[in-house]
Amino acid sequence: MAYTTVHLLRHGEVYNPERVLYGRLDGYHLSERGREMAARVAHTLSDRGADIVSVTASPLLRAQETAAPVAEAFGLEITTDDRVIEAGNDFEGTAVAKDPAQLLHPARFAKLLNPWRPSWGEPYVEVIARMTAAIRDVRARAEGHEAVVVSHQLPIWSMRRRLEGRSMLHDPRQRRCTLASLTSLTFDDGTLVALDYDEPCRDLLPDSSTAVLP
Repeated sequence: MAYTTVHLLRHGEVYNPERVLYGRLDGYHLSERGREMAARVAHTLSDRGADIVSVTASPLLRAQETAAPVAEAFGLEITTDDRVIEAGNDFEGTAVAKDPAQLLHPARFAKLLNPWRPSWGEPYVEVIARMTAAIRDVRARAEGHEAVVVSHQLPIWSMRRRLEGRSMLHDPRQRRCTLASLTSLTFDDGTLVALDYDEPCRDLLPDSSTAVLP
């Protein structure tokens, strides 16, 4: 029996001193600690003897930089997939994480009324649909082996809740998907048989690791 495991890896810490909700904005790269996180994950997978045959990443810079050490460790090229990108966000470019009072502005408050639009933008159903399709394709490419998909907190957490049969309504501060964490999906053919979670960089997490940031 040959199992296939797809590791959903959240990107490492981003250099963002102004705490901008960067969403899909270009130019936000990993901090020095974020690069250390990415290297740590690559070493962890290598030390485990993981059979990684595919590395896929969101097109955003922070995801590409997180994927790079993993791809290098296993002698692979990075496949870029738009389907695992961060969720769309109507507050992109603002500093609501630094100053939540900005949400009280009438023009912004109205966007918080529908809980089915996470991050005040892309609906959960759309995030899950594109993530599901991407994971299915990665699983097929890595049949009988392991693969890494570098994505973002909300897409990974939404996918996990869907697979566990839980409601999409939740407190974003309680997402169990820290920086550079691994949410691992193991399949027997097309059937999910295990869902595991690991934090190789727990000791590197900043105090703000639970903040509502992309």
